[in-house]
Amino acid sequence: MSLSTVALTARNISKTYGRHQVLRAITLALSQGERVGLVGANGAGKTTLLRILAGVEQADAGEIMLGPSLELGYLAQTPAIIAGQTVEDALYEAVGRLRAMEARMRELEAAMAWPDNSELASQLDEYGQLVTRYQERGGYDLDHRIAATLAGLGLDSLPREREMARLSGGERARVGLAALLLRSPDVLLLDEPTSHLDAAALNWLEGYLSAYPGAALIVSHDRQLLNSAVTRILEVDDRERTLTSYAGAYDAYIQARAAARLRWEEEYARQQEEIAALRTRAREATQSTAHPKPVTQTRYGKMAYDAHGANAQRSAARNIRNAEERLRRIEEHPIPKPPRIMRFHQRFRSDEIRTELVIRAESVSKRLGGRDLIRDLDLIVTPQTRITLVGPNGAGKTTLLRLLLGLLPPDRGAVRVAPSARIGYLAQEPTALDPTRTVLEAYREGFEGENGAFIAGLIGYGLFQLDDAEKLVGALSPGQRRKLEIARLLAERPTVLALDEPTNYVSLDILDVFEAAVTEFAGPVIAVSHDRYFIRRFGGETLELRAGRLIRRPAEEYLALEAEATSSAES
Repeated sequence: MSLSTVALTARNISKTYGRHQVLRAITLALSQGERVGLVGANGAGKTTLLRILAGVEQADAGEIMLGPSLELGYLAQTPAIIAGQTVEDALYEAVGRLRAMEARMRELEAAMAWPDNSELASQLDEYGQLVTRYQERGGYDLDHRIAATLAGLGLDSLPREREMARLSGGERARVGLAALLLRSPDVLLLDEPTSHLDAAALNWLEGYLSAYPGAALIVSHDRQLLNSAVTRILEVDDRERTLTSYAGAYDAYIQARAAARLRWEEEYARQQEEIAALRTRAREATQSTAHPKPVTQTRYGKMAYDAHGANAQRSAARNIRNAEERLRRIEEHPIPKPPRIMRFHQRFRSDEIRTELVIRAESVSKRLGGRDLIRDLDLIVTPQTRITLVGPNGAGKTTLLRLLLGLLPPDRGAVRVAPSARIGYLAQEPTALDPTRTVLEAYREGFEGENGAFIAGLIGYGLFQLDDAEKLVGALSPGQRRKLEIARLLAERPTVLALDEPTNYVSLDILDVFEAAVTEFAGPVIAVSHDRYFIRRFGGETLELRAGRLIRRPAEEYLALEAEATSSAES
């Protein structure tokens, strides 16, 4: 199949919920071999667009066309749970079509072996088509692909007989991703595929997508993935609800968007200057006709004097007409004023922590699910501590963080937290909030004060606009709920930050500033993260949790070792 073959086309897709327009006349085309990143602010409509393209949701207007004989695969941000389905069931369903094709090929081979076969020509034709399709979908190396995919996503040790409902959210997401990739559809629609992947799995997925021969549309907050695996960026504008295409990967998109914004601001300023100059010219010309300057009569007499005055009047009228005509043309198609960029407040405002020993863990052990996650661990957190907890999925990083915060009791040992420590904790998944409450009510819960002050605080961070304050929590996307949690975190004025996968669900428009706020925080920070951009920018040390023990390394050394290990495993 040619790389220029259009795999998926959408024309004039629009979607409205109640009075809120989510998408307006969206048009896009994906070609085979093209991997496109879909970005935009939280709530801009990225997930809605993917669901419409996948046929999960209906658009109000527009049409979607999938290339002939092409198959589409969709990974939802939150996989659905099918009662009684096991891991084996999910994987078998994914490769079931390939297995059925293989069985039919065996049937045809047996039938074609019979002498005097009157249907040989049609059987040969069907067999040829099946072989081509089977090969394109990786049927001949299916067993190898199953093993490689499960290992790459850290699922090779997961019992196949375990029910999906009994898996953690991260395990379910990874099984769903593995099943989709094993199907090898011609078009991939992926909604936040990296949220539950550790560093090794992220590196593996990057390599897989970079070599993927089909078309892929990927919603992701992982900037390294968007830099290494995509060929184009589509941005959903959260104000206009339209789509803009940028050539190249994520870094090129950031530069192009900044340059486009600068051009817009300069063009708008030039037009405003021109409008002001035209109005001044028209006003001065009008004044000159109403109050003409006296002209001294010459020896040519009254006739010349009258002719001079008439010429001046005609010139002034012409200037007025020209200025008014130019103004009319500008006002018919004005350059819109660039909207104010909503900027997230960059600093945590907090008191200085006044103790040299913030958290002390001594000989801490914890066993969960029949496994020793933490064994005889000792750790000291001081005001200068800046560590990132890393390690493979299931190693126990979240368990360790909760132990250090006193949210989970150890089986052995002790954890002491300084009484003066005011800990700001951001959990891995958005907190379950009352869906019937408004954003403002959820934000101010547990705080004292008047609504006006809380509205000013909520809007002042730059995470929400005034209209958002009365939105119901149940109507928020996961990313918007994450922003609400960040707003509450800022309001708590913590002296210690404990962050579990802080970049999950955070849209790219505020991620850079949020990372800066965390990096510049004056007190101790303990973060659990797989985000390679965050780990590199945050710096400090990584504490890698493996087999219940901590391995201390500089951040760059850890990232280099992970990339090297993935490269060695692939070769």
